[in-house]
Amino acid sequence: MDSGTLFVVATPIGNREDLTPRARRILDDVDLVAAEDTRHTGRLLSHFGIKTRQIALHDHNEETAVPKLLSALKEGKSIALVSDAGTPLISDPGYRLVCAAHDAGVPVSPVPGASAVTAALSVAGIPTDKFCFEGFLPNKKTARVNRLRELCDDSRSILFFESVHRIKAAIDDLCEVFGVERIAFVGRELSKMHEQCVSATLGDIREMIHNGQIPSKGEFVLVVQGNRGIDAETTTINVDRLIAEVSAVLPTNQAADLVSSLSGRRRNEIYRLLLAQRED
Repeated sequence: MDSGTLFVVATPIGNREDLTPRARRILDDVDLVAAEDTRHTGRLLSHFGIKTRQIALHDHNEETAVPKLLSALKEGKSIALVSDAGTPLISDPGYRLVCAAHDAGVPVSPVPGASAVTAALSVAGIPTDKFCFEGFLPNKKTARVNRLRELCDDSRSILFFESVHRIKAAIDDLCEVFGVERIAFVGRELSKMHEQCVSATLGDIREMIHNGQIPSKGEFVLVVQGNRGIDAETTTINVDRLIAEVSAVLPTNQAADLVSSLSGRRRNEIYRLLLAQRED
């Protein structure tokens, strides 16, 4: 008997319209849906009129649930693996099942769709050619600060998930370790009714969170620009020199793009400096 297929299905991170037509068809066609929370997924399935039977698969029952699901796959049944939101295995359960399926020679097929990681990166305005995903930072301050120190010199953009209960503490620690001038992005409640996307320095973001401009409500994704390898003193000297040199040969917009890219400082700040120099 041929085995069934394990489909790893991305579901909406907020807006139900983000469920792809293919994902909807797969969820309707498979024999079982392995869900992180059957109540949560049940509401999604009900919304689309899908009546496929569910089985729970989460961090606390993987050890016992995976053998049962693997047995069903070997019997020829197809299963859709879903998490509460987004793409499974990205800070969500499912790793053991996927590994077990591969080890058993069961076909595993991705059904791409929504992901908070790619959604945040696409709108952050921070380099995306190289990035790393850190998931959730440690709960305790000492462990959190130690991890941030390990990441501080990384040149890649760094993406974190953060809970509403720790967002203030996480931003405070990022400011302490990375510096208040490091460029960052906060995505709050992405794709939902109260979505908020803010790109600013870590210092400005800290102020906005503490004064309520960025409410401590909902789910957060943070993207922090990588270390550009230029300290503050050198940056000041180099920016002044760069502005003086490029402003003589390039239009203001192009000069601002170039200096911002080389220095790591915000483009609108560089643009203002260029205008001020040209006025002088």
